[in-house]
Amino acid sequence: MHHLGNFSLMAVVVMCAYAVVASLLGVRKQSSQLVNSARRALIAAAGFSALSVAALLALFLADDFRFEYVASYSAAALPWYYKVSALWAGNDGSLLFWTFLMLVFAAACAISRRRDELMPHVVATLGGVILFFAYMNYWVCNPFGQLAEITAAGPIPFTPRDGNGLNPLLQHPIMAIHPPILYTGYVGFVIPFAFCVAALWTRRLDAAWIQNTRRWTLIAWFFLGSGILLGGRWAYVELGWGGYWGWDPVENAALMPWLTGTAFLHSVMIQERKGMLKIWNAGLVIVTYLLCVFGTFLTRSGIVSSVHAFASSEFAWRFLVFIIFAAILSAALLITRVKDLRTENELEAVVSRESGFLFNNLLLLAACFAVLWGTLFPVLSEAVQGEQISVGAPFFNRVNVPLGLALLLMTGVGPLLAWRRSSLDSLKRNFTVPLLSGVAAGLLLFALGMRHPYAILCFAMSAFVVVTIGSEFHRGVRARRAHRGGSYGTALVDLVQRNTRRYGGYIVHFGIVLLFIGFAGNAFNKDVIADLNRGESTAIGPWKVTLQDLPGGETPVYNWLGAQVLLSKNDEPVGIFQPRRQLDKATGQATSEVRRHATFQEDVYLVFSGVTEDGRATVHVYRNPLVRWVWIGAFVMFLGTVLTLLPNRSPVRRAEVTAAEGAALEAV
Repeated sequence: MHHLGNFSLMAVVVMCAYAVVASLLGVRKQSSQLVNSARRALIAAAGFSALSVAALLALFLADDFRFEYVASYSAAALPWYYKVSALWAGNDGSLLFWTFLMLVFAAACAISRRRDELMPHVVATLGGVILFFAYMNYWVCNPFGQLAEITAAGPIPFTPRDGNGLNPLLQHPIMAIHPPILYTGYVGFVIPFAFCVAALWTRRLDAAWIQNTRRWTLIAWFFLGSGILLGGRWAYVELGWGGYWGWDPVENAALMPWLTGTAFLHSVMIQERKGMLKIWNAGLVIVTYLLCVFGTFLTRSGIVSSVHAFASSEFAWRFLVFIIFAAILSAALLITRVKDLRTENELEAVVSRESGFLFNNLLLLAACFAVLWGTLFPVLSEAVQGEQISVGAPFFNRVNVPLGLALLLMTGVGPLLAWRRSSLDSLKRNFTVPLLSGVAAGLLLFALGMRHPYAILCFAMSAFVVVTIGSEFHRGVRARRAHRGGSYGTALVDLVQRNTRRYGGYIVHFGIVLLFIGFAGNAFNKDVIADLNRGESTAIGPWKVTLQDLPGGETPVYNWLGAQVLLSKNDEPVGIFQPRRQLDKATGQATSEVRRHATFQEDVYLVFSGVTEDGRATVHVYRNPLVRWVWIGAFVMFLGTVLTLLPNRSPVRRAEVTAAEGAALEAV
């Protein structure tokens, strides 16, 4: 099976190299046969990549510990589904899976856009990018290398009786889906990048390449955002520290391209509608993809410390070389095409939807830069001063919380502004009700005793945005009913189906509001640590935790010891919970299995930290308000994004578009 895997990897290298050469020769010689053969080579490479992944999976499922990668990340007692997820548990396998996903995107693009004028250059770009990763997989970090024992007579094949096992932190159902979803988001941005390079290369710089890549960008953005949120969920339920986002360097690496991708999805509408921001959009696409590759460099380089990162590897510098090389070529293309990227229209007024989009983009890029600076500052300080100065969550929160609130505000302001310029009358008409709603919400919370300024602002702005979104739906429904009649519900469904992009975007924005409501709960988090004997209790607010017993046991994979506790609220029993400490037999690593009581108002989060020398259980209790709204917001964003990807039921005829409908934000 490993021979099939190695042969398939070599075939991927050959096919990608052929795709690059044949595409460029086909363009030069105007040979459609060469161009088509290059496209087919890229599709064939995807098939060979799938074979290499299947071969490695077969080795894992067969417990073939002759191979170093299998022995390092699997064990005989490991359940089959964790053997599957061990595929991406280390450097070599994760890079193999990354290459496979990239080729899936490339093949889908080559099939669906085969008649596009840019495709020869798109195929050449995709082939060149994937060739680098295929080279890395075959020659530098091949997952099919066999174990050998070095003797005086030379290396002798060696097969251990069992493998080292999978990191117990990765033995969680979420980790069976989180990395594939996150990687799909990362690699998906290669398609917009390839189209951007092709458009710059050929000087076909109208809005066509933007329109061709919008769905690809949205798919990548959706998967990357979903992967980030799933990672937060895994951290919350598995790591036992009471939170879901810690500004970890690898978390930050995923957030940065998501922020720039969000900026692109918004500003692209200005180019489509007004012919503006052409240089800006091309630059955003390039930066977004380079940040995606930078993320995999951070994960593998070892220059930052992260629970999410792989062990440092000597080959990671090659990713940095690739990033620099791609950045120089992209910048050269962009600079030499500046005259072709001239804007067709100028910004007419500061108070307009165009300026609102631009300000939104500036905020997103400022947040991205702040995250990048905070992530790299320890590395830079060590390089300059010889001493690593750590940057923790307080720095990121101090900088990004105000930026996040400003972005939340712009989510509500944007739809209320008119294109070109907003008159004073339209501002009064559109802003009065949402603004009063936000102010009323803030004053009500202050009257009820809330004093945290950022939390009050967040809830007030959330009310402002929700009312704005609701009014946009209501105006559209009212206009639809005036034109067609029917019930309110029928008009609402018809409105959404006829413009899925705009109203799906509003639903995404509503999901973001719910996320911010969940984030605001962090301002009121509390926790307590107590050493308890059986029958003793500790309290946090209205909640009381009483230790009942210290059960223990073992499974074929791990030994465990738990704290059985009774959770009660206002002296009324809520339930019995059993947080645990587990010791993995294969790795010897101890982990916490937390237990939670979750409501819409707050989570009670229980961690068993161990037993003291005198036999008392150390229990850490967190009280985390509004966490559930983070996961609800993520689900709403999922629904909204899926809706934006659906085609309109039928084209919206101009005669049917009323002034009220036309004033709504065509958001993503």
